[in-house]
Amino acid sequence: MYVEIFNELVEIMHKDYAGCLDKKGWDQPELYRGKIKELREDALLTRGKFTELVKDYLLDFKDPHMAFKELGKEPSEKSSVGFKVRRYGDKLYVTGLNGEERLTLGDAIISLDRVPVLSLVEKHTRELMEDIAEREDWTNIITQYSEAEVMDKSGSLRLVKIHSYPAEAYLPTYSLEEIEDGTLLLTLTDFANPDEISGLIRSKEGELSEAVNLIIDVRVNYGGSDAAFFEILPYLFAEEPDVQAFLDHYAMEFNCTDRNAELTIKRMKEQLSATKDEQFRQMLQGLIAKWEENRGKGFLSFGEPRVMFPAGKINPQNIVVLTDVTCGSSGDIFAYVCKMSPKVRVIGRPTAGLNDYSNLTKMEWAEFEFWYPTSRLKQIDARDKDFTHGVKPHQYIPWTPEHIDRDLDMEAALRLLKENGL
Repeated sequence: MYVEIFNELVEIMHKDYAGCLDKKGWDQPELYRGKIKELREDALLTRGKFTELVKDYLLDFKDPHMAFKELGKEPSEKSSVGFKVRRYGDKLYVTGLNGEERLTLGDAIISLDRVPVLSLVEKHTRELMEDIAEREDWTNIITQYSEAEVMDKSGSLRLVKIHSYPAEAYLPTYSLEEIEDGTLLLTLTDFANPDEISGLIRSKEGELSEAVNLIIDVRVNYGGSDAAFFEILPYLFAEEPDVQAFLDHYAMEFNCTDRNAELTIKRMKEQLSATKDEQFRQMLQGLIAKWEENRGKGFLSFGEPRVMFPAGKINPQNIVVLTDVTCGSSGDIFAYVCKMSPKVRVIGRPTAGLNDYSNLTKMEWAEFEFWYPTSRLKQIDARDKDFTHGVKPHQYIPWTPEHIDRDLDMEAALRLLKENGL
């Protein structure tokens, strides 16, 4: 069964994946078929081992905007190492705790299984897919080790066995609060729920229309649908923006294979039945029609999309948007739109930059699901295909361990507003 699933997945990557032409010849399917065969012959081919092999195979495509997952796991079965890290120099600093009580925020990991961090960077280049320390994701790498050498803030060293803890369920944050007189803070950790986000903005119309300053925190934003931030757009622009600049930047073509059309139409119809937001519904209906019309035609553009940036809201007069590498997909697009407005300043670190290949669809088997992109940006043809650093902020604030104890980004945002007499 696993061999058949792998063969179908390879077919998807060679024919249906949006980067199939750009990255032709990058993968080594025969190598992984051999590994699967060996494990099966030795009766060692478990579901978990197969998942590891598939994920390793997919690394050759250097595309973080896809995911192969096991189905059927209860939330209690999902696990993590109980902490999060971020690299600065030759150390991994503990930036978050979700179960691990033996560590403290700000502790520094200097080695894993006695391998120094910089050696680990070299060893795990394929998984990290980055050349800037603050952009690296070490989540899956740490799980491959059993012991961490930890230095606390006083310089004392100790060894800590790496344990597995129940993964915390993700709960999105959509909130708007006043943090200073005349200054509101809007926090959005994804754009996955157009109904809820639109409802929040509509319910706070009075506060937004009276606010002088607005800070929007999308440093953690896991994406979703562009339609989810439609209600925010009027507040971003006091004057009509340059829509053509947006269209030029995000012009894309879709790989309209039969498989992609079937999977995408099915998913969009499910979304259509689950949402009440009229803007999102119209967008879905238009895309369904495009996919049905172009089924089986290969790569092509759906034509210039209908883009609306409603303008005319004077307040908030000044907007600061906080971004980071954990803002991606539709979060990338939101950050780019924000940069188009004269009354917005984007500060922090560049976004994830996931949209070279985007508009994910889902292939399902009995025990697995695979999310992969069906569209590619046309601008890829005019630049380096191998790497992009996302949407760059107006003001770059490098990440340092000091961020663990102080919100330097928020301090910079408030300082920016005050220095400009806002």
